Amino acid sequence: MFKIDDYIVYGMTGVCKVVDIANESFIGKEKRKYYILSPVYNDTTVIKTPVENNKITIRKIISEDEVKSLINDSPNLNSLWIEDEKARNNQFKAILKRGKCDELISLIRSIYSNKGYTESIGKKVHKVDSDIMKEAERLINEEFAVVLNISPDEVRSYIERAVDKQ
Repeated sequence: MFKIDDYIVYGMTGVCKVVDIANESFIGKEKRKYYILSPVYNDTTVIKTPVENNKITIRKIISEDEVKSLINDSPNLNSLWIEDEKARNNQFKAILKRGKCDELISLIRSIYSNKGYTESIGKKVHKVDSDIMKEAERLINEEFAVVLNISPDEVRSYIERAVDKQ
């Protein structure tokens, strides 16, 4: 169970802060424990989700050491590219829902690599792939930003500097 002031990743919402844990009942149901979450990069939203939530992935954010390890290991991560567009779309959406950083980085690298190839032969990247890559980048950038205490806009340059040092 998470505690008040923990930072967590809540599904595709991204990084949230646990601002409270409350016992509440909704529409005549019995009382249950709920996390009251505040998305870090959306200060107008409050989320109430059951502590025993099996539908949406909720996990503690990774540590600074894990961020650095992921950056160092990113060149060794496998490509996730699938030629069949429908199968690729389903696989990539499942990865987004799981929200695991290593998978998100592999997804980003795979789409980015394919983008380079596709553009080199004069074609455009599929909009679905582009949208999925943007969403994966947002999730990674927000989590890394909270962990590293920088803004999401600074994450890319942080990663580039870390890779250049290798």
